[in-house]
Amino acid sequence: MSTYDGKKIVITGGSSGIGLAAARLFADGGAHVLITGRTRSTLDTALEQLGHRAVGVRSDAASLKDIRALADTVRGRFGAVDALFVNAGVTASAPFGSTTEEMYDALFDTNTKGPYFTVQALAPLLREGSGVVLTTSVVNVLGLDALSAYSASKAALRSMTRTLARELLPRKVRVNAVSPGPTDTGVLDRSVPADVAETMKDDYRSTIPMRRLGTSEEVAAAVAYLAFGATFSTGAEFPVDGGASQL
Repeated sequence: MSTYDGKKIVITGGSSGIGLAAARLFADGGAHVLITGRTRSTLDTALEQLGHRAVGVRSDAASLKDIRALADTVRGRFGAVDALFVNAGVTASAPFGSTTEEMYDALFDTNTKGPYFTVQALAPLLREGSGVVLTTSVVNVLGLDALSAYSASKAALRSMTRTLARELLPRKVRVNAVSPGPTDTGVLDRSVPADVAETMKDDYRSTIPMRRLGTSEEVAAAVAYLAFGATFSTGAEFPVDGGASQL
């Protein structure tokens, strides 16, 4: 029997990066996985990699209408859910004095409000003993330049991990968070010239005690542990950051 045979898992933001790595890990282990993303073409590319055990739903993590529709889709396809990985998020940077209301709202709508209402909408579908994992960030405990709004959105999510864990205890549902540090998800290579991407990676490496970037697969392994293996843990945050927040 494979590790996750028959398990039903929902992953928001599962069409690329850490979410896709987690979906691949679970699908390879025998689970049925439903992933979400905002772009149909990116979803279709991800599904080609994941195979017949995965389905994709176009859904905007910042839209309450889409979140409610997602819950209806999950109920129709899965009935009940064994694990929920709330991973969808956005990032943006600007100095404090230049941060606009539009940037602030976009960050909090996707990174904080979206996860809150995603868990609320899907909680009735979570089986007893299931695990919810939220994606926070190393920046929620570090004071880094030009990331004040982003860091605050992730710090709020860290607090939410605790309060949702408390509220879902009567249903025997665990809620934990994975906190990635700089991770080589491929987004830099796709978004900036190669020389710029390498310079930025070097800058990140210089701040990490282990002197390297993490991989999406390393974060996915932590997600799998929190979702299924950490049966006596709830309300916790698991850093996967090469020691950046600890040393």
